[in-house]
Amino acid sequence: MRRIAILLGCVAVLGLAACSEKPQQTAGGKVKGSAPAWQGAKDEFVVPGWKAGDQASWETQMRERGKGQNEYARIGSAS
Repeated sequence: MRRIAILLGCVAVLGLAACSEKPQQTAGGKVKGSAPAWQGAKDEFVVPGWKAGDQASWETQMRERGKGQNEYARIGSAS
């Protein structure tokens, strides 16, 4: 009975250790994704009207994109 308890304890500890997240760093030690989102993207992913490096333009695009995900705005008033 004691062996089973120890075995289950070891399995639980190993299982929890496997769920931890590894640090996301490049070989130089810089954290991946540390640049702000509005600083740039490849041209194939850029929405027309967005200017790379312009935070206000990026925030405007995010607001417009969010409006398309609002069910009340998409459907309109169903009276």
